[in-house]
Amino acid sequence: MLKDIGTAFCLMLVLEGIMPFVSPARWRKMVEVMATVDDKNMRRIGLLSMAIGALMLFFLRG
Repeated sequence: MLKDIGTAFCLMLVLEGIMPFVSPARWRKMVEVMATVDDKNMRRIGLLSMAIGALMLFFLRG
């Protein structure tokens, strides 16, 4: 299980690094927009993202 968590972490780093590598200016603008989102909506976005990821993982690994 530790190997799976390590693999998932490494894939997350690869995916998170694609946007700043490919288009740093657009990534910077996206971060600026995200900084203006209030905490309540940011939590909703985070919860939705986690739920979608968990459901996808459930169906893929099922």
